[in-house]
Amino acid sequence: METKTVSREKEIYRVTFIGSIVNLLLLLFKFAAAFWGRSSAMMADAVHSLSDFITDIIVVVFVRISSKPADEGHDYGHGKYETLGTVFIGVALMFVGIMILMNSIESIIMFFKGEKLAAPGWFAFIAAILSIVSKEVLYQYTVIKGRKLSSQAVVANAWHHRSDALSSIGTAVGIGGAILLGENWRVLDPVAALIVSCFIVKVSVDLLKPGFNELLERSLPADVEEKILEIVNSAEGVSEPHNLRTRRIGNRCAIEMHLRMDGNVSLSEAHDKATEIEHKLREEFGKDTYINIHLEPVKKKA
Repeated sequence: METKTVSREKEIYRVTFIGSIVNLLLLLFKFAAAFWGRSSAMMADAVHSLSDFITDIIVVVFVRISSKPADEGHDYGHGKYETLGTVFIGVALMFVGIMILMNSIESIIMFFKGEKLAAPGWFAFIAAILSIVSKEVLYQYTVIKGRKLSSQAVVANAWHHRSDALSSIGTAVGIGGAILLGENWRVLDPVAALIVSCFIVKVSVDLLKPGFNELLERSLPADVEEKILEIVNSAEGVSEPHNLRTRRIGNRCAIEMHLRMDGNVSLSEAHDKATEIEHKLREEFGKDTYINIHLEPVKKKA
């Protein structure tokens, strides 16, 4: 079990390290392109890449903490630190999305007031195209690894990569339109950025919602609890599952319930039956699932 945990941790570090190297190279290139290409949209895109780089560091720090085994002060382990990291990534995305939104609105207002927007250069356009391709490839790689490793933080980081790609699409459209269509169409840059920022904010909400639900001890989805009851009811000798309580702890599930058995069976037989149910639940929801089963005798009819 410990070897598997270490292997998962190393794999998460490897995925995140690759992403951080790509982000570092991209943000340096984007800042250079924003300066030499005279593009405010590319500058915003560069800031977005900087936020990606920061969240990579957050993932590494929180995954290291969450991989620690249970100790005297943390009976259920440290899994929620990974959830906390996911929430931080969602907050960072929200901040960047709102920042781009406000800058876009300001530029659009300036344009319609008759002010001239700066003309971007081809260097900025090339940087945007390079960002789209590299970040989409990085997203596909990271999200596949994150789902395979059952890591919410890695999947969240993958979406941050995609949001950067979406941001670069808006940047490319705006810069390309401003270059090819002339001064009267330079407003395409902030308009495209405005649309993309809305997608970024939506992604951040999609990440924050499950993260907050877990931190607030929200139960597992109804279909998951139905599956739990289905597995329990399929076991012979037990009945009336009740007081079912579920939640997530990082990448693990926690399941607690009461079951009834014939009060005349031996303690050994009751223990074996509870162990059998635990094995079935772990086969379905993962070997690291926390399970607590309380056995009660079947109520006698009056």
